[in-house]
Amino acid sequence: MTVRNRVLILVSAVAVLAAVGLASVLHASARAERRDHTQAGGPRVPSGTVALNGSGRLVFRNMAWGPHRDELTSVPAGDPGGPRTASGVRCLRFHAASGTGVCLQAVHGPVSDTYRALVLDARLRTLDHYDVPGIPSRARVSPTGHFAAWTAFVGGDSYAGTNFSTRTAIVDTRSGALIPSLESFRIVRDGRPYRAADVNFWGVTFADDDRTFYATLASKGHTHLVRGDLRDRTVTTLHTNVECPSLSPDGTRVAYKKRVAGLSKDAPWRLYVLDLRTMRETPLAESRSVDDQAVWKDTRTVVYALPGDYGADLYQVPADGSGKPRRIASAAVSPAYLG
Repeated sequence: MTVRNRVLILVSAVAVLAAVGLASVLHASARAERRDHTQAGGPRVPSGTVALNGSGRLVFRNMAWGPHRDELTSVPAGDPGGPRTASGVRCLRFHAASGTGVCLQAVHGPVSDTYRALVLDARLRTLDHYDVPGIPSRARVSPTGHFAAWTAFVGGDSYAGTNFSTRTAIVDTRSGALIPSLESFRIVRDGRPYRAADVNFWGVTFADDDRTFYATLASKGHTHLVRGDLRDRTVTTLHTNVECPSLSPDGTRVAYKKRVAGLSKDAPWRLYVLDLRTMRETPLAESRSVDDQAVWKDTRTVVYALPGDYGADLYQVPADGSGKPRRIASAAVSPAYLG
């Protein structure tokens, strides 16, 4: 091959790569522009006032394309698919109870993003803020509103594999006192003190006594449901193969995702409910893999997110294993039932 032909081939290859790069940039730009415009047939999302001290309301992160994407929006709990009232407050993860909210946000910088947790009052005003050491994953407020917790990925960005690490913090929303990592708590496993370098915690859920919480503890390739004590700074293992627990309003059961043998390593979970008195597990009627920390709509119904056309959709399913799942809101995630 002559030098001239080689040069021509090189020039052609460079031109093709440049065209592909330009097309990718234009496609990404067009997609980003579309995200700022209301989707055809999507939910109506006008601006308004969103409060966390009402009753009969559902607040969640709006994922619908348009000017209010990623904002907290409010709908009647009895009409979750209806028109949404947008708050102007943007969150990646959110939860609220008793007039207190926790909002995990990205802070966009010139080189990379950082993250923070905001403690919000009933009018969504910031009471306090805390640095979050990685990508936000889970958030929860205690039933009294006196405590908030969040989990972030500090290594990896998915629970599906084993190569990740998390950091879970709990804050007293009244005093501002922060427990930056549950890894400082004493672990009791099978009745004996336990220590390991690979311990991870995630998915806190609170009881209503301002002392007890539940969470996932992972170590040596296994996950455990633990019951925590905020006063004694201890966690005690209760059950294996439990991730992202969510305590029922009556404090008797935990909804969670469980790894099931034979499923894809990228989608390994099924939803279950655990009776805390008998430790009896009940598989729920949702047959798809759920990577979410569910919430309880009431003592009979569990609500969770699954991937959708615009990020995620909300579904509900009976907590006793009967019935079938039903989509209740499209383009929505991180729900919190108020009142």
